[in-house]
Amino acid sequence: MAQLASQKIVDAFNRQIGNELGASNQYVAIASHFSEENLDELSQFFFRQAEEEREHAMKFVHFILDVGGHVEIPQIAEPKNKFETAAEAVQASLDWEQEVTQQIYGLVELCQEERNHIALRFLDWFVTEQLEEVSLMDSLLGIVKRAGEDNLLYVEDYLSRHGVEGGASVEE
Repeated sequence: MAQLASQKIVDAFNRQIGNELGASNQYVAIASHFSEENLDELSQFFFRQAEEEREHAMKFVHFILDVGGHVEIPQIAEPKNKFETAAEAVQASLDWEQEVTQQIYGLVELCQEERNHIALRFLDWFVTEQLEEVSLMDSLLGIVKRAGEDNLLYVEDYLSRHGVEGGASVEE
């Protein structure tokens, strides 16, 4: 099969697989932190986020295979495993989503330079997804901060009542 993406794009997408898997691992660590604190709704929320990030990685895997490239999963850094506060954990997730947004923008720019419209169309979904992810984490951080560390059960109740799923909007 003829390769429908340059090696430069394939290499960049392979790095993004690592980024997405790293995000998944970080969300597992955050979910585990909340589970240890008996905050089951927050834990479930971040376990869903972890699975969603793994799904994102798999989208890149399948794209690389579909365009005739070779998948090379990079080494993934150890996630942060300890958090002093709920706000710190959620802030870490917001910071990560903002970083991923910049990574996706970089991939878009690379594909524009290479005039690879197939890869650009593929990335359209990720651009929209990052708007949702940043908005979601920003909203959750606001809710956690308003509740305060001594009132995280309010956050639990909020998440329970609103049935917030990973990737869905948290209404303020």
